[in-house]
Amino acid sequence: MSLSDKTVTELRKLAKDNNIRLEQGIKKQDLIDTLEVYMKKVETQENVNTNVFDDEFFEPEGQDGLVGSTGDDEIQIEDNSPAIGSDEWHEYVMSHFKSNELIDGNPTCAGLRRVAEILLGEIVFSGPTQIFPATDPNGPGRATVVFTVEFNWMNSGMSKSFAEVADVWHGNTDDLFCAHPVATASTRAEGRALRKALKVRVLAAEELAKKDIVNVVQQSISTSGEYNPDDRISPQQVTFIDNKCKQLDINVVEFINIGAENYRSINDVKRESGKKMIRVLNEYQNQTTPIPEHVLSYQEDWRN
Repeated sequence: MSLSDKTVTELRKLAKDNNIRLEQGIKKQDLIDTLEVYMKKVETQENVNTNVFDDEFFEPEGQDGLVGSTGDDEIQIEDNSPAIGSDEWHEYVMSHFKSNELIDGNPTCAGLRRVAEILLGEIVFSGPTQIFPATDPNGPGRATVVFTVEFNWMNSGMSKSFAEVADVWHGNTDDLFCAHPVATASTRAEGRALRKALKVRVLAAEELAKKDIVNVVQQSISTSGEYNPDDRISPQQVTFIDNKCKQLDINVVEFINIGAENYRSINDVKRESGKKMIRVLNEYQNQTTPIPEHVLSYQEDWRN
């Protein structure tokens, strides 16, 4: 019977029998991932013990002259690694990035790719699976890309895929990269897919922009007649808040009620308050303001 066929109770018992520490409230898939990592370690160690006394096998010297070393990017199984998704997991993953792979604490797509292969296994497929190019013939326009990354999960022979989507337009991307919207969107989507696979609580460096996204969005939102801050929130503002909350994994209902007002529906929010909410979301994305834990976990059916 495979791990996916077992119940959560059976999986927890298996983890307990092998002295595997689990995070409180861990989900079934994360539990399966943790057990697969452990089983892979055991299998690797058994292979090492089998060959260590065989005189016909000798380990090659690596680049630094040490037996078994193959350089900085060697994939190693670490016995002290925390469980995937545990409280210690994020810091553990971040410790693997080199200094030139971090921009203000945000990992680059190339760094995410390297670390993912170290911790999760070989990448067997990586590329855009859907492309919606810009249609504006007189400008860069908006481009959207769906990107998929497939792993040989923990180098076990089993595959596991992660997909994400990203869009690029002049309002969310620095001007230098707007000239190549499809390529930029592809890199952003790949970074999102990799950080989803690694389960890190940080945006990829390519997802951030230096320009004031809030002002660009506000200027792009058309209003009929004179602007009235007491009007209800516009559909464009609602769409922006929804998309940004989904990107940052924020519960929309919890977020709009983070202040003094108590809203039963987002349609009760005034337009001026909507502007402030968009500004806060921009601060969350740029990490100038921390995201409160109680507003995390995006819900697709939040409008119901």
